[in-house]
Amino acid sequence: MARPDPTDPGLPLKLEACSNGEYIPSPASSIVRRTIRETNRIADTRSRRLGISRRQFLSSSAGMTTMMAILAACSSSEGQTGGQFDPAATSSTSTSPATTSAPATSPATSDDAIAETDETMDEDAAAEALAAPDGEFIFDIQGHLLEYPDDAPGNPGFPQSNCGEAIPGDCYGIDHFFEAIFVDSETTMVMLSAIPFGNGALSNTVMQQAVDTAGRFGCSDRVLMQGESFPTSVGIDAMEQVAANFNINAFKTYTHNGGPAWRLDDDTGSAYFEKVQEVGVPIVAVHKGLSGNNPASSPVDVGPAAINHPDVDILVYHSGYENSSTEGPYSRDADVGVNRLITSVLDAGSPDNVYAELGSTWRNVMASPNEAAHLIGKLLVHIGEDNILWGTDSLWYGNPQDQIQLFRAFQISEEFQEEFGYPALTNEIKAKIFGGNAARVFGVDLPDLACNIDETAIQQLRAEREINYRPTTNRTYQELGWQTYLRDFGHPA
Repeated sequence: MARPDPTDPGLPLKLEACSNGEYIPSPASSIVRRTIRETNRIADTRSRRLGISRRQFLSSSAGMTTMMAILAACSSSEGQTGGQFDPAATSSTSTSPATTSAPATSPATSDDAIAETDETMDEDAAAEALAAPDGEFIFDIQGHLLEYPDDAPGNPGFPQSNCGEAIPGDCYGIDHFFEAIFVDSETTMVMLSAIPFGNGALSNTVMQQAVDTAGRFGCSDRVLMQGESFPTSVGIDAMEQVAANFNINAFKTYTHNGGPAWRLDDDTGSAYFEKVQEVGVPIVAVHKGLSGNNPASSPVDVGPAAINHPDVDILVYHSGYENSSTEGPYSRDADVGVNRLITSVLDAGSPDNVYAELGSTWRNVMASPNEAAHLIGKLLVHIGEDNILWGTDSLWYGNPQDQIQLFRAFQISEEFQEEFGYPALTNEIKAKIFGGNAARVFGVDLPDLACNIDETAIQQLRAEREINYRPTTNRTYQELGWQTYLRDFGHPA
């Protein structure tokens, strides 16, 4: 089967199986398969009814609200009622979640089975329903790009893909990153986060280049960076040079990758934490989870390290999530996924310097309302609403707008609140998660508006780099995602 037309915008919610390159993605669920099929079908009928092209409909706010309604209906029909998607509950005048249940219709037995409301048919009403609440500020603390040298166009172990560039590695370049983050999504600030692979494609030097490039467009205060740190391979002392040579806001590390394995609470970990304090950057972002259950990536060492080093903030990337297990209510006996982080923190007396980050984690559960409700609910209960941080792991999943929209619209159902003791997911709590908590951790002021790197600036950057292709907005770039999409769903011409 031929690849789909790269100029097609794709569906508003990128729900197909995809990976950040660190794990094998789970197969698409029946809810996802049904949602994608019905969105393709309904997009054809409703675009004709509205007198616009299918492409225009899918790129519109009405297309987004329609797909969200389809996802809600498909989820409800399969008993996934622990979480609900209600874009209207996020309006600027709303301060509490909707109390109505998700529609109990069977999904897509006809076009009319999916709510044909003003929010799904009228562009102005849809845009109003999807609009951010007043004062919302989105600080994505896990962003990635890749700038490969000319003689190293890609990493063979990383699933590069089709974004229209002659060299697949260019899919993840600075220009694509800025467009996805600041043009195609409502992200206000972003933190570039180091990775332990890629032929230097996201080195400290590359991240600094991206920060400097953003400064050319008036956005220097909106792109921050972490410093690479690999204590068992490069060595702990190298962190001194990183802190001296680059304007870093945190150190990023891996306990299972980038050198021999180590723990946050062993001798290497103690020396590491002492060094981050010594060089004056007492914030550590550590990858935990999404490792095929590698014991060295387990978050069991987070609590002890937090107690031993109370003056260092520990940002737990991915929150210990593993896509090989299903997130349910917290249980000490269920020693899997996010439960491992919670147990470690509880056993340490719940230190307040541990933060759970949602990059790739939210993306993996956002189309599974029960799992999403359990994951967010138990983090709120046991880690706390002031200690959960927004991250998307972009660009690995294309632009993050669909992740933003689904989290903005997501509610924990009253049923799950009563049964499991989860709090209501109010706009105030979401505002903390989206950006308020990270702004406090990193000591940044809350900008009033998103960074305004517009299309003209992107085209200027591409001209300098001799890149002319403009990617479509609703695509994942990963090859694994394309294979699953083509095999399971096909694609309309």
